[in-house]
Amino acid sequence: MSRMIILTERELRRLVQLDLDAIACVEGAFNALATKPVAMPPILRLDIPEHRGEVDVKTAYVPGLDGFAIKISPGFFDNPKIGLPSTNGMMVLLSAKTGLVQALLLDNGYLTDVRTAAAGAVAAKYLSRPDSRVATVFGAGMQAKLQLEALVLVRPISEARIWARDLAKAEAAAAELTAKLRFPVRAEADPEAAIASADIIVTTTPSETPILKAGWLRSGQHVTAMGSDAEHKNEIDPSVIANVDVYVADSLKQTRRLGELHHAIEAGLVSADAEFAQLGEVVAGLHRGRASVDQITLADLTGTGIQDTAIATNAFARANAAGAGTPIES
Repeated sequence: MSRMIILTERELRRLVQLDLDAIACVEGAFNALATKPVAMPPILRLDIPEHRGEVDVKTAYVPGLDGFAIKISPGFFDNPKIGLPSTNGMMVLLSAKTGLVQALLLDNGYLTDVRTAAAGAVAAKYLSRPDSRVATVFGAGMQAKLQLEALVLVRPISEARIWARDLAKAEAAAAELTAKLRFPVRAEADPEAAIASADIIVTTTPSETPILKAGWLRSGQHVTAMGSDAEHKNEIDPSVIANVDVYVADSLKQTRRLGELHHAIEAGLVSADAEFAQLGEVVAGLHRGRASVDQITLADLTGTGIQDTAIATNAFARANAAGAGTPIES
């Protein structure tokens, strides 16, 4: 007879917050990716174009961890038109020793939101200037808000701008974030103006055409691009990728196939076998990230299975410590 627990979104929100612990959890995952023989297969993706839908399945095994997660992550980007969130999903945590299910995490995408925002914070911690105070976020959805909340934990952000195709949504997000973070966040109608005085720029949209153009960036800025997690998505002008001083991938195998790097390769601006640093290598001290205050740096984040295993393992440990969850025996 085996025993597992079921954890609901409400319970997981109590157990896991977007805080320094969550950032450290994801930072440790990237470190492991660079220093341990991690098994992380390619992302499985199912597209449902007639409903602007996609489903990603991600997983990774980390030697030394008792469990590994398999995550199912749907994104249906027309959902907000009918009053539903664009992302949801669940994670299954299995024993790395027996393969038995340890926990079913019915998070509706919450843990993915947290680990994605935490990855943005890790990228900023290692690649942006330590004195970065102004942030610009492209997008006005949940991830846009969380990326800014995560940045505040690692950099002395004191003002921010939000740009989105829908200015009303950008204004609503800006008002919400101003109240929550207690510093001025304003909506900008013009994307170039939005990044003009920014130290850190984060793109969080499912755009299929570049929204950050070549020639807009200035020395010392850092860009985290995290919306391009499928071949057809493209937030960054490919010539930006070819010309930044420091390009860092979360997983070079993935960004060559479906990240912003993929579009620069397709455009013939970057060689298909060009070598770049990966975020875990920078975290582990195996590769230098930013070398001077004047460099333009860019992190290409496509989302990795190791982040899911890390956050699910963390949530399971917290649940056990708190006696949370509904046990099921089979």
